[in-house]
Amino acid sequence: MCGIASIFAYHENALPVDRDELVRIREAMSARGPDGAGLWLSEDQRVGLAHRRLSIIDLTDSGAQPMAIEHGRYHIVFNGEIYNYRALRRELEADGCRFHSTSDTEVLLHLYAKHGPKMVQALRGMFAFAIWDDIKKGLFLARDHFGIKPLYIHDDGKTFRCASQVKALLAGKGFEQKAEPAGQVGFFLWGSVPEPYTLYRDVFTLPAGHTLWIDKNGPRAPQCYFDIADELARAADHAPSRKPIRKVLRDALQDSVRHHLIADVPVGVFLSAGIDSGTLTALASEQTDYINAVTLGFTEYTSSQRDEVPFAKKIALRYGCRHHVFHISKQDFDKALPRILTDMDQPSIDGVNTWFVARAATEAGLKVALSGLGGDELLGGYPGFRQIPRLVSYARFPSLVPGLGKAFRLVSAPFLKRMTSPKYASLFEYGGSYGGAYLLRRSLFMPWELPKILDPDLVREGWETLQPVLRMNDMLKRLPTAHAKISALELTHYMRNTLLRDSDWAGMAHSLEIRVPLVDIDLFRALAPYMAKPEDLPSKRDMALAPDKPLPDTVINRPKTGFSIPVQKWVEEAGLSKRARGLRGWAMKIIENFLIE
Repeated sequence: MCGIASIFAYHENALPVDRDELVRIREAMSARGPDGAGLWLSEDQRVGLAHRRLSIIDLTDSGAQPMAIEHGRYHIVFNGEIYNYRALRRELEADGCRFHSTSDTEVLLHLYAKHGPKMVQALRGMFAFAIWDDIKKGLFLARDHFGIKPLYIHDDGKTFRCASQVKALLAGKGFEQKAEPAGQVGFFLWGSVPEPYTLYRDVFTLPAGHTLWIDKNGPRAPQCYFDIADELARAADHAPSRKPIRKVLRDALQDSVRHHLIADVPVGVFLSAGIDSGTLTALASEQTDYINAVTLGFTEYTSSQRDEVPFAKKIALRYGCRHHVFHISKQDFDKALPRILTDMDQPSIDGVNTWFVARAATEAGLKVALSGLGGDELLGGYPGFRQIPRLVSYARFPSLVPGLGKAFRLVSAPFLKRMTSPKYASLFEYGGSYGGAYLLRRSLFMPWELPKILDPDLVREGWETLQPVLRMNDMLKRLPTAHAKISALELTHYMRNTLLRDSDWAGMAHSLEIRVPLVDIDLFRALAPYMAKPEDLPSKRDMALAPDKPLPDTVINRPKTGFSIPVQKWVEEAGLSKRARGLRGWAMKIIENFLIE
């Protein structure tokens, strides 16, 4: 896990790369890589690569970046982990490639030299990288299938820039900051900024599952090599394996955990009282002598029924873990809040829990930790998997009556917002489609509320750019079942734009690599036929029974707690304002740290 950056002055009239700007971008990401720093500029000063290193695989200097092969034709900076790099290396060596390190970074270089852009099809892992080809005079970028690792880009028509963090690009001071309406509107809709937008105009995310080529003609259109909805649609045309579903799930989970344990440093696990993290702990314990488990407790809950620590202790004891328990209080939250807001790369109403457990893992001496993120999106663990289909069924016919939904909202909103959530006023306006119902389920503010808190012209421009309901419904046309539709929405929206992004900035703030075995391309492909035909879909209970020693019944049957109540209470109190309360007020407090004056 690292921080990467590149500047490419591709236009003939562009100024040469400013070395100081590249260094400023790199050093703004020092927490991402405290183990080393690297910089490379081409002889003609037209391109530069920069890197901050967190040493996980090949701890020697031979794994340092930027890295080059073939007498300097190819140079790379890479952030992430390639979990199948050993198998890929063996194949490359059989074809005559010679290696000078034991790193996965060098595997990427040789793979690109042999296969070009198609090399991404062979990768299993989380990654964002930039490869300079000195013969073709071009820069090749790639981002992993699910968007686990971020990569932000900026192009002014002459010079192209990219980095692992938005704030790092801004720290370079190489371009003027301008507000992006789609980013601001998106944040208030969802509580996070939806890809590919940021809060800043002309600063975008390279979309997950995409590559990008830049040469003297500038950036080409991003090329998609993986799309979740497409993958699920194709899976619907194939019959699931004839193996018992629990065996399919067990084999896929074991395989993913085994690959995610590959490292030259100890790997720990975030352990709560839930099924996802408990299953990962159990499976990891089958493949290593012992595992470090990190649990976050809350002083307000100590010795109460809401305390997760006793359940986590039972799991840790059952699987022979070295267990690290850390408690936080409201005072800890208040003290840490300024740094949390500083560490946050893009605004998010979530991520506070992850920041604290990442800090705890670092204090326990870890550089790598496994997270159970992704299980709910795959196996239908969220209430929305049940609620959204019912809502669509209930609201579909009323929503077909022209003007009825808006009329109901105009009449009911003044009363409903005083008694309950204002979302209920939009029940017939949005609830009749899966995209609209998902907006009702996940939105922070409804679209019609935004002109009251943002400039109406900005809201109009941002909404027209985003068109979230239209885009979501268009994506879902290809998917045959309710489960596939909702899973695709959760994977491409909430997980990608909130959970994965929060895991990146919150982990990297403490120089901790967070790995997500349940967000794995091979696991996804093993389960996709069942997700597209959910009559045989495995459940969270099946997951809990997958290890040789299944999780205890007390854990399996424990109700899901979701976002920890004390943290939610703390952030709501921190965001109290006259304009909005609760998470809405928290969102307004957060955005104050980002908005351009």
